[in-house]
Amino acid sequence: MSTSKKSTVDVQGTMISIVRTGNDDYISLTDMLKAKDGEFFISDWLRNRNTVEFLGIWESVFNPAFNYGEFAIIKSRAGLNSYKLSVKEWVEKTNAIGLKATTGRYGGTYAHPDIAFEFGMWISPEFKIYLVKEFRRLKDDENRRLSLSWNLNRTLSKLNYRIHTDAIRDYLIPPEITPMQAALTYANEADILNVALFGLTAKEWRDANPKLDGNMRDHATVEQLLVLANIEGMNAEFIHMNLVQNDRLKRLNQIAIRQMQTLTASSLRSLPPSPGKEEA
Repeated sequence: MSTSKKSTVDVQGTMISIVRTGNDDYISLTDMLKAKDGEFFISDWLRNRNTVEFLGIWESVFNPAFNYGEFAIIKSRAGLNSYKLSVKEWVEKTNAIGLKATTGRYGGTYAHPDIAFEFGMWISPEFKIYLVKEFRRLKDDENRRLSLSWNLNRTLSKLNYRIHTDAIRDYLIPPEITPMQAALTYANEADILNVALFGLTAKEWRDANPKLDGNMRDHATVEQLLVLANIEGMNAEFIHMNLVQNDRLKRLNQIAIRQMQTLTASSLRSLPPSPGKEEA
């Protein structure tokens, strides 16, 4: 499973892994099984007709590539004593995205939270309630940290922008010009940073996003704001060095690309394959 982050929550003494893949969280059903008394397997839950119907409805809502033909076959057999179905078979036959059977470091069976909560009812209604509670707490904590990080980088960007504008004032703006001329120079230099990082001028961004409030920096990611803070300071130094604007733009763009690649590398990195047991 390609991941960018792994978290763990404690649900009534059972540690449950949560792995983020792309923009979605997946909760470990394998870990949840540890809280179930007696012999019980995920395949037992998956063969149940009510489970199959629920999964089919979920996939039909969220998965445009869902294979309805194979789903109909599975649904017709679900609940029969002789019928067996593994997570791997379910995914391969129906192109399902709500369940994942993985090997390697985080090996096991994972489910989208909607499905994991439904599975929690098979553990116990009480377990499901506490799982939902802990998952929401985890998401609230992550959102608070993200907001603090975003605001910090936005502040750094603003502070560096002051250094940037001071360099423009001291080195690029000739004496005895009008305030309007000075404003044009500042705006032009701001767009050097915008093009270097975002690939667009401020006007181009506004034309492309007429319904959004604020500017492109207000909608930037934490990583983009951090890089912006860095290249603002670098552009100020390049101005002090009397580098022409075209050369500065090329250098800043190369720096922005390298730094964004570094900052986003973790979200693109796949887990190294290693032997592991796959949920049957």
